[in-house]
Amino acid sequence: MKTTRGNAARALTRYGAVAALLATLTACLAGPAQYYAGTDVHDATAAEVAGAWESTEGTAMTLRPDGTATVTRLDGEDFDFDQGWRLSGQGTWSLTDDRDGQEVRLELTARTKVDHRADATMPLPDGTDAPTTYTWRFYVDRDERRKPVLFFFFGDPDSGSSYVMTREPSATAAP
Repeated sequence: MKTTRGNAARALTRYGAVAALLATLTACLAGPAQYYAGTDVHDATAAEVAGAWESTEGTAMTLRPDGTATVTRLDGEDFDFDQGWRLSGQGTWSLTDDRDGQEVRLELTARTKVDHRADATMPLPDGTDAPTTYTWRFYVDRDERRKPVLFFFFGDPDSGSSYVMTREPSATAAP
């Protein structure tokens, strides 16, 4: 086929449409939380992180200096949040550090209770139970007073919604 101006224009239009479609699809797959590398905080100590933390609707956790933890009504990360379960129980925690920043890894090893949020967008099917064990990864950040703040992302990764745990007033490390 001989290339003419009309053929070349149609080919460019086709390639342009394909490129636009690929760019759109790539943008739909890449939300802010999916490529979140970390906070670049590297100076938090386990002693600073140990203690009592809270969030909304009765969510609380206590991170003890000996590496054990108690969790009360803690929601799941990422899409697990949409299922609406809230776990309580006992577990362990550790403070880790890599090139992107520090994280608290919290492992629930003994579930004692499950609550459910009424606003769950993807509730578990009937006959299905919430997990009996679970692992959260909290990013470690600092607030304007340089105090530690812990958070993870929840829901649709494209939304970039964060679940923030803050210190309970007058919180100290639990015995």
